[in-house]
Amino acid sequence: MPSLDAARRRLRLSDAHISVLGVLVEEDRLPDELSQARDELREAGLLDGDDKIVADLYPLVSTLMAPRVIVRVEVTGPQGVTSNGAVIGDEFIFVHEAWPGSTESEYVPAEPETLVWSLARMVDLHRDFTDESDGSEVIASSMGLFDKVVERMEAGEFEEPEAVAEATGAPLRLSETLAQLNCMWRMTVVWRGAQGKRDPGGLSVAALSVWDCGLEGYWLRELPAEPVGDGQVDANSELRVRRTSAKELWRLITALLPDGAQLATAQAQTS
Repeated sequence: MPSLDAARRRLRLSDAHISVLGVLVEEDRLPDELSQARDELREAGLLDGDDKIVADLYPLVSTLMAPRVIVRVEVTGPQGVTSNGAVIGDEFIFVHEAWPGSTESEYVPAEPETLVWSLARMVDLHRDFTDESDGSEVIASSMGLFDKVVERMEAGEFEEPEAVAEATGAPLRLSETLAQLNCMWRMTVVWRGAQGKRDPGGLSVAALSVWDCGLEGYWLRELPAEPVGDGQVDANSELRVRRTSAKELWRLITALLPDGAQLATAQAQTS
């Protein structure tokens, strides 16, 4: 069920609830499949008797309806894939995090100064378990061999990395590293501006993809290079990952965002 923590301005909403709010703002006809989500919003007191959105929802809804920057954080782990991220508008910034197996996400207001910290927390960025890496170790392979190693890992039978490497033809170091895999995460930032690569819709896009491999540390995927579009990667695509550190990843997350002055300007408009 959707809910509001008025004291901390936190909200729990599903994608269906967000869709209902968008339809109501646009004053369009609500599709039948969203009727249950609308009823849940009514029951939670987030819609009044005339289906008007309550004032406490204004900051989030106004931000979602006219975002300046969107950050998507996709985390793939043992419990599946969770979608998290941030939305930056002219007046407000909200971060949202999902819980594995739940349809609802928690939306929380954020400040420009805490945004990188919030994004780092979404991917559980932490001090390395081993010594800081100098970034010199690289593993090169192909996406096809990567898939084969992952498939054997997901089969549910424990195998030593040497056996997996021999069975798949993958480099031993790839098998050893993936044997310690905690999760993979991808962070994508989309905005209108001159920085970053352009997508077909004319938006600027910047992204990075990382493996969190526990005792084997963090690995930055350099090839296929992000952002990756549909159909751009197949089994023959080159795979190259480089050992990195939490410190470097913090810098890379910071660099993903548009110029910091833009975020400061957006926040200054609230005062």
